[in-house]
Amino acid sequence: MTHPSRSGGQILVDALRIHGVDTAFGVPGESYLDVLDALHGSAIEFVINRQEGGAAFMAEAYGKMTGKPGICFVTRGPGATNAAIGVHTAYQDSTPMILFVGQVGLDFMDREAFQEIDYRRMYGQMAKWVAQIDRAERIPEYIARAFQVATSGRPGPVVLALPEDMLVTRAAVANTGAYQAVQASPAAAQIDQLRAMLAAAKRPLLLLGGATWTAQACADVRRFAEANALPVACAFRFQDLFDNGHRQYIGDVGIGINPQLAARVRQADLIIAFGPRLGEMTTSGYTLIEAPVPRQQLIHIHPDPLELGSVYQAALLIASGAPQAAAMLAAMPAVDATAWQQTAADGRAQLQAWQRQPPIFQDGSAALDLWQLVQQLQAALPADAIITNGAGNYATWAHRFYQYGPMRTQLAPTSGAMGYGVPAGIAAKIIDPARTVVTFAGDGEFMMNGQELATAVQYQAGVIIIVFNNSMFGTIRMHQEKNYPGRVCGTALHNPDFAALAQAYGAAGEVVSETAQFGPALARALAHTREHALPALIELRYDGNLITPGATLDAIRAAAEQARG
Repeated sequence: MTHPSRSGGQILVDALRIHGVDTAFGVPGESYLDVLDALHGSAIEFVINRQEGGAAFMAEAYGKMTGKPGICFVTRGPGATNAAIGVHTAYQDSTPMILFVGQVGLDFMDREAFQEIDYRRMYGQMAKWVAQIDRAERIPEYIARAFQVATSGRPGPVVLALPEDMLVTRAAVANTGAYQAVQASPAAAQIDQLRAMLAAAKRPLLLLGGATWTAQACADVRRFAEANALPVACAFRFQDLFDNGHRQYIGDVGIGINPQLAARVRQADLIIAFGPRLGEMTTSGYTLIEAPVPRQQLIHIHPDPLELGSVYQAALLIASGAPQAAAMLAAMPAVDATAWQQTAADGRAQLQAWQRQPPIFQDGSAALDLWQLVQQLQAALPADAIITNGAGNYATWAHRFYQYGPMRTQLAPTSGAMGYGVPAGIAAKIIDPARTVVTFAGDGEFMMNGQELATAVQYQAGVIIIVFNNSMFGTIRMHQEKNYPGRVCGTALHNPDFAALAQAYGAAGEVVSETAQFGPALARALAHTREHALPALIELRYDGNLITPGATLDAIRAAAEQARG
């Protein structure tokens, strides 16, 4: 069989279409001009970003939302290094993603040519697979493998380097078929063992997290939890795997965990960890569940057999994707839950108490009550609204007080990367324009990728961005006061007028400094995004002393000084 001769760039774009790609993110570069030419007039929308870090974050958010690899194109050298933050996030968050990097020509290789980097060495530890395509006729093979690797087992990022002379080489080569993600399933004997361990327990806890989840898998795990009256918690930044309004949901196990929930995790006699890696954030520094041998009986379900047993020696290790294991658990005969019948209700009551207005706002002295703002957001937003955020203390207001609805209503980096929230929110709105998207961003967070507001305006992505402006890198300042009280260095910020900046980009923007102003501002932002399909920004100017729901900076400093004597 003969095949038409095509350039390497055209072969690559044709391969992307075969694998179901509809959107790609990136910053253009002369190193992959032939790919850009092939994208011209194709069915793939190429979203032009303003910085490669923003592009990579958008691709990562696409992977989270859809379960399909997010596609990102960047140029060599500086473009590739900028994009590294998104690759690292995709790796730690187990998100399918493929980064294509323009590369110097093969005839210039290994001379430290202009912007040349060996990407196998650069990305080696932060990607599932890194390769370079040296021959145009092998492009279909490499692309098929990239999709396979990115989506199978524990999902993650793949990086492919594209020498520019290879992309203009013509080849007559056949296309491959579409990829098929591969996931293991539990053995029937393992489900039987899980059931026996659950039946023998007195204080079980179901902990959800990780990747490979689908809406059906979430529904199946809910059936399993309901049938067995299990209390359900979600791992760090995976709160949307179980409806937070459900009577059996008892909270999130992550940074700033409810102390009563932490006690429940420690006191459980059986933990079914379904999906999470059980990393540092979820385990509070490996203290809630001790490594390597936990005090609790541990059942660990995870898609990567190499992850199982790598940190924790669980009593039962099950290599499985979430849909496969959830379906079998939903079909499993229920056990007698009499011993823990009241546990979920008790845990739920503790969660509701934990989510009440914190003491720092109860005297009414704060001009801007951040807790009230979250309550107003909850009342105004539809149940399927998407909340995005990056890293910083401001995110606590979303994590602790907002109740997430169905799967993929939360987009946040478990890697703790700053700069994620704005591009993730814009990507979410581009991917699903009918849904309401709200981004929580600190002032430091926003300034890391706030330039992507230009992308939001260009692609009519009507995201609402709430900037928490306390004129500092708040998390680091908090740790300074805890460890070096009163010795502030490197954390104070001089900020622009964020509302005016948003207006300069073509978005709506306004400032809120009092609680009563927020509700009307939110209503105007919602109306603006619906009517004009353009972003809106609300800048919150508030007292930086209100650093966390549990303590002010003054109180943290005083406690540290007292401890020092």
